[in-house]
Amino acid sequence: MEQKQLIDLLEQMTLDEKVGQLLQLAAEFYSEKAEEKTGPMTDLGLTHEDINNAGTTLGISGAKEAIRVQKAYMENNRLGIPTILMADIIHGFRTIFPIPLGLGSSWDVEAAKKVAEVSAKEAAVSGLHVTFSPMVDLVRDPRWGRVMESTGEDPFLNSRFAEAFVKGYQGDNLKNDFFRVAACVKHFAAYGAAIGGRDYNTVNMSERQLRDSYLPGYKAALDAGAKLVMTSFNTVDGVPATGNKWLFRDVLRKEFGFDGVVISDWGAVIELIPHGVAEDKKQAAELAIKAGVDIEMMTTCYTENLKELIEENVVDEAILDEAVLRILTLKNDLGLFENPHRGADVALEKEVVLSKEHRDIARDIARKSIVLLKNENILPLSKQEKVAIIGPAADSHDVIGVWSWQGKKDEAISLAQGVDQLEAEYVIGKEAFDYFKPSQAAIDEAVALAKEADKVVLALGEEEWMSGEASSRSDIRLPQAQLDLFKAVQAVNDNIIVTLYNGRPLDLQGIDSAKAIVEAWFPGTEGGAALADILYGEYNPSARLSMSFPETVGQVPVYYNYDNTGRPYKPGNEKYVSKYLDVSNFAKYPFGYGLSYSEFTYTDFKLSSDELKSGETITASITVENQSDISGQETVQLYICDQIGEVVRPVKELKGFEKVDLQAHEKKTVQFTITEEFLRYVHSDQSYASDAGTFDLMIGSNSRDVQTKTFKLLK
Repeated sequence: MEQKQLIDLLEQMTLDEKVGQLLQLAAEFYSEKAEEKTGPMTDLGLTHEDINNAGTTLGISGAKEAIRVQKAYMENNRLGIPTILMADIIHGFRTIFPIPLGLGSSWDVEAAKKVAEVSAKEAAVSGLHVTFSPMVDLVRDPRWGRVMESTGEDPFLNSRFAEAFVKGYQGDNLKNDFFRVAACVKHFAAYGAAIGGRDYNTVNMSERQLRDSYLPGYKAALDAGAKLVMTSFNTVDGVPATGNKWLFRDVLRKEFGFDGVVISDWGAVIELIPHGVAEDKKQAAELAIKAGVDIEMMTTCYTENLKELIEENVVDEAILDEAVLRILTLKNDLGLFENPHRGADVALEKEVVLSKEHRDIARDIARKSIVLLKNENILPLSKQEKVAIIGPAADSHDVIGVWSWQGKKDEAISLAQGVDQLEAEYVIGKEAFDYFKPSQAAIDEAVALAKEADKVVLALGEEEWMSGEASSRSDIRLPQAQLDLFKAVQAVNDNIIVTLYNGRPLDLQGIDSAKAIVEAWFPGTEGGAALADILYGEYNPSARLSMSFPETVGQVPVYYNYDNTGRPYKPGNEKYVSKYLDVSNFAKYPFGYGLSYSEFTYTDFKLSSDELKSGETITASITVENQSDISGQETVQLYICDQIGEVVRPVKELKGFEKVDLQAHEKKTVQFTITEEFLRYVHSDQSYASDAGTFDLMIGSNSRDVQTKTFKLLK
């Protein structure tokens, strides 16, 4: 349709029909079984007319059902307007990839783009049009369960992944490419900064910090063309995001130029009442529509009150018209007016979903996401060694993570199955081993197997429910039963390799004396095969942490790009500096950290000039050499520190990285081009600019282990 046709369609709609376009209902409302519809309809006070007019639908599953629902919906809609089918496709549809925190640890934006492409293809042929992804919330507190959905603690790295996800989901021609879906960037804004790492909690930060650290990821996703934005549950400067006019009208629309659809998170509009900024559903509707929220997900504040608010001249109907036109425009951008069933194809769904090709891609990307945290010359394993694989995750299929809506555990590969595929020798216990309360028989069997083995792979971690939404933890150590198991095994065999399935950085106290630690995250459908590839050297680890691991939860939040203080800590015995009495200031495993089976060295660090003028560039170069007999991939990282700023600046900030493939004993020179734009930041007056002065430029293998040179910016 042309824009004029959309406006004509809008003008034909009654006030009730326009309000209906702003309502999103879950799939159960469109069930063929009347009894499944009646219950929730009664609970929300909806009529059949409300359901028939609801503009978008949440959580339809499968091409056949998507086609049925769309057909029935259009038959019941007076103007034949199609619905949009949306869902949470976070890190895969049926073929599940590593959780986003794991994908972030790949430092491979092309891999993230491929994840989005495959996810979109499977979702689209299954009838879906929109995914609620990517989540680009900056995260610094691993107690928060939803760190698993983010790509980490750094604005630059998050921004690169945000772009990649959006481009992968949407492609270059969303309207005509039916293997793509529209992307919804979330959660706007600063959801990842919840106080205490407690989900849904208050966020409290300055506007300058919001702009400098938290908004860049969202902006990158929008610049890449994301079609939707989802509101966050938290407050922004004391005002809940879903009712925050400044955030959505001024920042998102006017400053960022976003003209797409804004959708609330589940129930977020009605939650303005317990937040204490709305007296009732009517006031909640007023605040949300005036803030610019176009779609209300799964509550009925708009449905019950918006018409009355307009008739009372409290809300201008023009605001409603703007929202409806944005929704109609999205439907048009998806090509739904011409092709209401879009990519839904029952036959193709069987061919595409969970295909061998997609499983192979999932295995490759999972390998790229697994981080080798520690290795005291015990890995890789030999297929001829006598290895005992024990612990709760030894043969567990709980590897896909909690946000894998269509993923099936019984289709996932366990670690034991992955080792079987490699035809390696190993022993494994027959007794079921619980994550929290293993039987004494299971413990005794594990110890007996360990005693007879050359090496032990102790497979530990979280169960999926322990991370994700509403899964905040104050204690981020492994369950005590697993720590006890580690002690018992170590008493009879010190050659322990710990593997971890989990959704957050952990406090590794209790298992940190293992000779090797492998962080596998929740690696997805092919996760066990990918982990086996890492353990047996079929793949040389290349992943680097996108979020720091603390020494202890008492340090949290601990992150690499912390601000300078007036009494900075330096090693020594001085007391009156910013430090703890009982633990280091620093992460155990910092941002950007990860080991390889290769050994890389950095030499010949040079700057082309020690002065940079606006409009010009300088080049930083360094030679990286693989001094081992094993080919590998190194991620060379560039950091910059502004020594003197108008406001206090971080001790370092990631400004670039390059992944380098090096054969055994090969060396390559890596170059970075530095411009004045690298040096800009948000000042106290909210302006975005650089300051003349001295800067530290650092290059290294992670945020801690760097070499430093200085240069000056001249203006």
